[in-house]
Amino acid sequence: MLPRRGECIRLVPSRRARLAASLLLLTTGALAASPPSSPEHPSTKVQEASGWRLETVAEGLEHPWSIAWLPNGQAVISERPGRLRLLAEGRLQERPISGLPRILALGQGGLLDLAPHPNFAENRWLYLSYSVGSEDANRVRIGRGRFEDGQLHDFEVIYQNPETKSGGQHFGSRLLWLPDGSLLVSLGDGGNPPISFNGEPIRNQAQALGTVFGKVLRLNADGSPHPENPFVDEPDARAEIFTFGHRNIQGLALNPADASLWASEHGARGGDEINRLSAGGDYGWPRVTYSREYWGPRISESESSPGVIAPLVVWTPSIAPSGLTFYTGQEFPDWQGDLFAGALKFRELRRIDLEDGRPVAEEKFTIGRRVRDVRQGPDAGLYLLTDENPGQLLRLRPTGD
Repeated sequence: MLPRRGECIRLVPSRRARLAASLLLLTTGALAASPPSSPEHPSTKVQEASGWRLETVAEGLEHPWSIAWLPNGQAVISERPGRLRLLAEGRLQERPISGLPRILALGQGGLLDLAPHPNFAENRWLYLSYSVGSEDANRVRIGRGRFEDGQLHDFEVIYQNPETKSGGQHFGSRLLWLPDGSLLVSLGDGGNPPISFNGEPIRNQAQALGTVFGKVLRLNADGSPHPENPFVDEPDARAEIFTFGHRNIQGLALNPADASLWASEHGARGGDEINRLSAGGDYGWPRVTYSREYWGPRISESESSPGVIAPLVVWTPSIAPSGLTFYTGQEFPDWQGDLFAGALKFRELRRIDLEDGRPVAEEKFTIGRRVRDVRQGPDAGLYLLTDENPGQLLRLRPTGD
C-alpha cells in the first residue's frame, strides 16, 4: 500500500528521486526543457491497493460510456449503442430516455460523453457527444437537449467536426465544463494507418491547426469558439482549438485544488499518457511520442522535443486509460486530492498519488472488468462504469479494516 499522505513529504531527497524515476515521468506542466530521457513506465510495477471493496449499484447496461449526476440526485448514463438510461433512487429505469438524435454505433463510436450544463437546474440543458455518418464518412457531433419528463426536448446540434473520416477508431470524446462556463471537448486523431486524410496518415492532422482531429477544443455553451482561445487570430487555424498534438483523449478532469486541467490519452503500443493541459500547448503526437506502431517500430524518432509539453505519466505497456477524476471525499481520507484513471486493457482502476501537483506514486485496484468511466458522485462516493455487456455501475467502499 502507498505511504500515507505526509509520509511522502518526509522522504529524503534521494529516496524521492528514486521513487519518481522508477514510476513516473514528471514535469511542471509548462513547456518541458529537459524531461527525463528514459523514464520507467509504471504499468506493471504498481502495488495493489488495500482497504477497499466493490458495491454494485446498477446492472444490465450495454457498454456504458459515461455517467452524469443531476441536481436532484438522479443520474443519467450513456450506452455506446445509442441509449440514455436514468438512475433514480438507486434503481436503473428500464425504459430508455427518448428524444435522442440518430447515432452511428461503429467500433469505438456511438453515444459517448454526457455533461449537464452548469446551470442545469434552471435551463435543463444536457450536452452529449456522439458519432454520426457511415463507416466511410463519420464525425463527432456535440448536441444538447432539455431533459424534462424523462425525455430530451428541443434537441439541437451545437458543434460538429467540420471534416469526416473513415473507420470506427479514435473519436475521443470527453466533455468538461470549466468554471467560466466554457466547455472543453476532446477529439481523437481519427485512426491508425492506413486510414488516410488528403493522401497522408490521418493521425498527422493532430499537428495541423487547420483541422480539429487530435485536439482539445474550448467552446462557448452555444458551440461557438471561445474568444480567448490561443489561435483565434491566426487565419489558417481553427478558432476553437485549445490544445493540439493528441492521439485519443478519453479522460478529462479539473483539479478542484488549483483549477488545473488534466487529460488521459491513449497511446498506440505503449506510450499512454497523463498530461496537464495549457492553452496553446503542443503535446507532440505523432512526431514526439513514447508509442510504437502495433507492428513494432518506433512512431517518432524522439520522445521529447523543445516546445513540446512532456507528459507527467507514461504507461508502457499500455493500460488503455479512460475516465479520469479527482477525489475529494471523506470515505478514503488518504486519497483526497489524488487522481483516478480507468484502465480498460488491464481491467483496473489506477490511483495516482499527487504531492504539490506532481505525481509521486501509483497503485492499482483490480476490478476484473474494463473500467470505462470513473466519477465522484454528489455524495462524494467514487463510482465506476464497466465497459461490458452487461455492464455495471460500481462504487468503491472502505472495508473498515
